[in-house]
Amino acid sequence: MTNLWIPDRVYFEPVAMEFSIGKRILSFCKEHNIPILQTTSHNQVRDIPGKTAKEKFANAKKTLVVGTKKSLKLEVCKPSADYQFSLMTNCPGNCEYCYLYTTQGKKPYVRVYVNTDEIFNTIEKYINEKAPNTTVFEVASTGDPLAVEHITGSLRETIEYFGKNAHGKLRVVTKFSNVDSILDAKHNGNTRFRFSINSDYVSHNFEHNTDSLQDRLKAAEKVGKARYPLGFIIAPIMIYTNWKEEYEKLIQSLYEHIHFVENDSITFELIQHRFTKNAKEIILNRYPNTKLDMDEEKRKLKYGKYGRMKYVYPKEEAEEIKNYLSDLIMKYFKNAKIEYFT
Repeated sequence: MTNLWIPDRVYFEPVAMEFSIGKRILSFCKEHNIPILQTTSHNQVRDIPGKTAKEKFANAKKTLVVGTKKSLKLEVCKPSADYQFSLMTNCPGNCEYCYLYTTQGKKPYVRVYVNTDEIFNTIEKYINEKAPNTTVFEVASTGDPLAVEHITGSLRETIEYFGKNAHGKLRVVTKFSNVDSILDAKHNGNTRFRFSINSDYVSHNFEHNTDSLQDRLKAAEKVGKARYPLGFIIAPIMIYTNWKEEYEKLIQSLYEHIHFVENDSITFELIQHRFTKNAKEIILNRYPNTKLDMDEEKRKLKYGKYGRMKYVYPKEEAEEIKNYLSDLIMKYFKNAKIEYFT
């Protein structure tokens, strides 16, 4: 298993130290001799070391900022869920294709929020508005909470909050494998735990500082045995030499790990590789030797969220990806649900 992420420095908003999660993080810092610094706001951390933009980025990815979530209005999160909320923003991982580069580009440090009671109170209001219908919430749209769970413990707290709620369901997704602390959480089947998985080529070349595919598959096996509803996001799906053979190997390997799970309870989400002009610029700046195929001539333009234009595969290739992966999944998990392809 990849070593758990340990930040080089931790900034606290002073008020964050008064919350139980803040105190937990503070004692983690003391235990690991991590320098403790102060900031007036989790949005205003300006003195991260580094002479060049590249150095500042690398140091930001090793910086944890602990604050309170001020804006509690929840955003719609289609097609994954009804709404999304954040326990954190950004991620210790360094995936070259990451969509957070465009949304968090200027603040790549990892932020965690300690005012979970306020966050839960907000969620409660959204649930009550739709009750007795079920409302589904995504917790990993702006970052990977499992990546910092050994520091915060807030994901377990959130899973148990949803475990007690009759009309709310939680969805989490991760590229990490440190699941042991949440295996005995009282989830009551209300949290769907999803793992982001990909072919060897994609994992090896583009997913840095995340846990290996094998570790994620072993973690999925543990989570399945803990009777969580399981899901898998295959993203971003890429076309390259031998892509079909590699994706078959991926699904086969997944089956070997979780064949014991009733497969009508397993979900899959399929997302083709896409990029925006802005993201391409940031990626080339940060990873000048990237092997990512971002040739605009080979792609077609599609309107994204907020009217952003993104480059996706042409229709024929997108159809080929969709049909090939769907057939493959049905071959091994004949009753699984493919939630969407985008």
